[in-house]
Amino acid sequence: MSVARALIRNHLTSGEPRAGEEIALRVDQTLTQDATGTLVMQELESLGLDRARTEVSVQYVDHNLLQADEKNAEDHAFLRSACRRYGLWFSKPGNGVSHPTHMQRFGKPGRTLAGSDSHTCAAGSLGMLAIGVGGLEVAQAIAGEPLYLRMPEIWGVRLTGALPDWVSAKDVVLEMLRRHGVKGGLNRIIEYHGPGLAGLTAMDRHVIANMGAELGATTTVFPADDAVREFLRAEDREDEFSELLPDGGYDIEEEIDLSTLEPLIAKPSSPGNVVPVREVAGTDVSQVVIGSSANPGLRDFAIAAAMTRGRQTADSVSFDVNPSSREIFADLTKMGATFDLISSGARIHQAGCMGCIGMGQAPAVGHNSLRTFPRNFPGRSGTREDSVWLCSPETAAAAALTGVITDPRELGMAYPELPLPEHSSVNTDMLVPPLPPDQATHEELVKGPNISSLPDFPELPDEIEAPVLLKVGDNISTDEISPAGARALPFRSNVPKLAEFTFGQVDEDYPRRAREEERGHFVVGGDNYGQGSSREHAAITPRYLGLRAVLAKSFARIHWQNLANFGILALEFTDAADYDRIDADDVLRLRDLREQLSGGAELTVHNVTKDEDYRLCHRLSRRQRDAVLAGGRIPLLARR
Repeated sequence: MSVARALIRNHLTSGEPRAGEEIALRVDQTLTQDATGTLVMQELESLGLDRARTEVSVQYVDHNLLQADEKNAEDHAFLRSACRRYGLWFSKPGNGVSHPTHMQRFGKPGRTLAGSDSHTCAAGSLGMLAIGVGGLEVAQAIAGEPLYLRMPEIWGVRLTGALPDWVSAKDVVLEMLRRHGVKGGLNRIIEYHGPGLAGLTAMDRHVIANMGAELGATTTVFPADDAVREFLRAEDREDEFSELLPDGGYDIEEEIDLSTLEPLIAKPSSPGNVVPVREVAGTDVSQVVIGSSANPGLRDFAIAAAMTRGRQTADSVSFDVNPSSREIFADLTKMGATFDLISSGARIHQAGCMGCIGMGQAPAVGHNSLRTFPRNFPGRSGTREDSVWLCSPETAAAAALTGVITDPRELGMAYPELPLPEHSSVNTDMLVPPLPPDQATHEELVKGPNISSLPDFPELPDEIEAPVLLKVGDNISTDEISPAGARALPFRSNVPKLAEFTFGQVDEDYPRRAREEERGHFVVGGDNYGQGSSREHAAITPRYLGLRAVLAKSFARIHWQNLANFGILALEFTDAADYDRIDADDVLRLRDLREQLSGGAELTVHNVTKDEDYRLCHRLSRRQRDAVLAGGRIPLLARR
């Protein structure tokens, strides 16, 4: 049995674990961060929760750290009060990015973790079943409800050999993206195994597991072996280790010989646009950023410090370093690596996501930015017309030194030795534990003026006749639907205000046209609609503006679930050619929706403008159909 199957078997509460069947899993831990967590806390309030019913639930403040005005500070105060009220841990601003910090302090082999962040899958590095989902799923998990999902296929990736010098864990997952693209993992769990694991630390595995989200995978899983034991020992948590090893049981199998890999890089503007670094060497670079949950380990910063030690970075480059946790920042400083980075010209920022979510560090238009980040979707950096490349710390540091994209093997230096400490600088002072129940019940939620209540959404009508307000292509991301960046994200707790930014990357006039269309509207999309972030704002704000259904060739997993949670009908073309037959502003009609949805998986939509019919299908379970018809899961729960 594979590790993934064992984890599912041990947490299964209903359903049959056959590929494509809906199953329900018991959730041991939850993770929320501030960009999505405020909605989760509002949902807990709507659900009338008394106290968290999980083993551990943690709220991190790591995304919206810049306090340019009062909005982010208000959200931080609200999140702290909600943690005190509902019995969650609170990780203060500056304590670190949620994923590496959770791995250091709370991750346990054999546990399940549901997180309102698509990169929650990073915890699979410890032998956990860690799944990124929408905020409402997390809220229900905190309230003791199971997590529902379609049983994925198990994709076994056997690693052999050892990584050569100048090639690291980021290049492993970039190789997966080079082979399979951003849809390769859809409806699959990726499980790495084999003798090649011996050369990968737990934090190396974090790098690979983290970007399983970019492959579209449900999650990524590694075994809990000696590398995991060693990691927990360094964190003073060896007593929480339990071995979990695989024994076959894969639906799909693949092999990567690590010794054959070379430095890779993802070109703008997709994580799947991967080429060897040598093919783009010499391209000018004006910004290099090291950090984020995709390269959060001590060695990821230490290698950059060692490469730049005694050297000065190119005068054309802004060299930015974002420590991923307070603990790692302390270890870097003890090693002297912080001094090396500062001396080389690095700008040291606070421990957090920062430029990864577009909160600061936005690049100039027409200038290339190399980042050790997981995503480079258009505009995610905070610059609408950006040019962001994704790479390893070695490749990033090489570019910082030369001012151009450089294969680090061509620097003419020996690969640095990295004498990393065996014991981490464990410090839990910025982790605030839950209040005792008798104190928590007296806590009031602190809501500033920028924190709205969740909108009330009416049930789905039996007939929809409305225009196609927007038609988009393949791989539209949630960043393009509800943008990241310093302009929009401070309004993440204020749905009416955030709605003004909806689809701004695609059509700035969409919010106005949507508000003026009293009949509601449709959106038509291509393949992999809604890839990327788990933020449910990308479902809520279009719904607030009147979106009733999305017709697409296919959907990304988390966004598809979020659409159902907030009463938006997600329909897929049975004939992909029908996508080309629909134009923006065509009026479509869906009739007898209750009868059609209860009668099977197929529906008919009529194009009133062109007098044509198209067949579509849905993949909704009965549970999801009930939620869509009710206008969303919260109205459905309230009705019950």
